[in-house]
Amino acid sequence: MKPKILVITGYGINCEEETAKCFNWVGGESEIVHVNDIIDGSHKLKNYQIIAFPGGFSYGDDTGSGNALANKIRNNLKEDLLTYLKEDKLVIGICNGMQIMANLGLIPATDMKYGERQAALMRNQHVSLECRWIHVKNVSQKCVWTKGVEMMHLPISHGEGNFYVEPATLEKMKANDQIVFKFVNEDGTPANNKFPANPNGAMEDITGVCDPTGKVFALMPHPERFNSWTNEDGWELKKEQLIREGKPFPAEGDGLKILRNGINYFN
Repeated sequence: MKPKILVITGYGINCEEETAKCFNWVGGESEIVHVNDIIDGSHKLKNYQIIAFPGGFSYGDDTGSGNALANKIRNNLKEDLLTYLKEDKLVIGICNGMQIMANLGLIPATDMKYGERQAALMRNQHVSLECRWIHVKNVSQKCVWTKGVEMMHLPISHGEGNFYVEPATLEKMKANDQIVFKFVNEDGTPANNKFPANPNGAMEDITGVCDPTGKVFALMPHPERFNSWTNEDGWELKKEQLIREGKPFPAEGDGLKILRNGINYFN
């Protein structure tokens, strides 16, 4: 049986379609559901193996990125969500989804303190929307979603991706292997907080984190937007290189590796 994925949508979210389709392509069964239909009981969190908070600009970021939708979920679905987290299931948040999850206290949730806000995604250091391709490196052995991933080339599109936690929380995250993705240069060397390799000023170049179990994962880059190899920045040059080397074209974009790991967890 295919794992069922709940892709939560609502006002201002705009990446639900590609997120759902990508999960389906890698073997899942996705359903896009408006948050209001979860609140009124038409759909139950317990009926899904994966919850996905997709990217976009929920409620227009009017009260801060991810804040309004997080409050709506907290005020109406907190107990259901906390019950869901106790089961052997997965959660992923992408871009605005990471902002929502930080506001909800789903990440980093050090000491298993789910529901307690410990992280912030502040305004980008250059105070502008950053829409570009970046390189990230997986530095976690724990995260379910990034098994077998070393480096990735992924697109970003956000105005508030500047990750921050208090120093004591950061040390707990390091000790418990909860830092997953860091911005790096193209050759894999640390970005060292330098623009544009680190496009938003995030502390210690952090752009992906997980909870203490490794099953709840949030990241600012968009893996669902790199679903075909021809989505990638500079794919035309790679095409010519592959033709001249007599090599086949890739079957898919690297971003699908992350979503496939989520599906494979249940297989």
